[in-house]
Amino acid sequence: MEQLNLHGIIPACVVTFDADGKFDEAQYRHYLQWLLPQGPVGLAINADTGEGPHLWPDERERVLRVAVEEAGEVPVIAGLSAMFTAQAVEEGKRARDAGARGLLVFPIPAYQGTPLDPAIPVAYHEAIAQGVGLPMVAFQLQPALGGVIFSEDTLRRIAAIDNVIALKEASFDARLYLLTRRLIEQLPRRIDLLTGDDNFVFESFVMGAEGALIGFGTLATAEQVEMVRLTTEGKWDEARAIWERILPLEEVVYGAPVRNYRARTKVALKELGVISGTSMRPPLMAIADEETKPIRAALIAAGLC
Repeated sequence: MEQLNLHGIIPACVVTFDADGKFDEAQYRHYLQWLLPQGPVGLAINADTGEGPHLWPDERERVLRVAVEEAGEVPVIAGLSAMFTAQAVEEGKRARDAGARGLLVFPIPAYQGTPLDPAIPVAYHEAIAQGVGLPMVAFQLQPALGGVIFSEDTLRRIAAIDNVIALKEASFDARLYLLTRRLIEQLPRRIDLLTGDDNFVFESFVMGAEGALIGFGTLATAEQVEMVRLTTEGKWDEARAIWERILPLEEVVYGAPVRNYRARTKVALKELGVISGTSMRPPLMAIADEETKPIRAALIAAGLC
């Protein structure tokens, strides 16, 4: 199994549609050609930011193949969302055959309800590992966004699966993040901790993250790459200064209701001249015109346009 280096910024990429709601490949390639030179260590494709759960299987495969072509040596991590185990294995194989070098394993509806028997998510991850064979990133996501917070026992058992190389922690709870970091440090086999907490990216690295797999990573990417570099050199004040400059943009994009962050991200990319359209896949909707102004103001204040 390939050993992926996920130490750095891994943007969760948007997907572009034309006016008819179809995948706009030319616009997508232009977007990736803008993003990749900024220094990400990987790309997350067909994740939540990229509306992966809202795409048809053939669309997900095409989006993934285009991303792999553009990414070159940069590894592509495919978002894996499914309703049941056999479907997840088949989708994982499809992603592997399209060139994905890793999988981000989304929580599934079967996890809902408490208490969650650890055997359910553990068996799910084991089946994907055995059936697909790719490196896997487990995903702890706050329930308000359709996810689940795993128990310590569940996390330990998932982390013991050889193919699991990292955990994306997206509880949006700094205390829980820190407790998860401490648990990972105690594992017999260490895995990487990737923050998915867009609202405290800098602080995540202060608390020990190896990487960040985040939707906000597709905005101010070069700035976040530099911020992470500075943290690795112990230049905390300089890194924090970058974060404080771009944090107001994050707060606008990820403001309530948080589900609109995808549409706001596309508006920001359009304001930057990266993409030309901001169409969403229903039932997701474009944001109201009055929301564009604060996004533009935050981009200007961050020195991005």
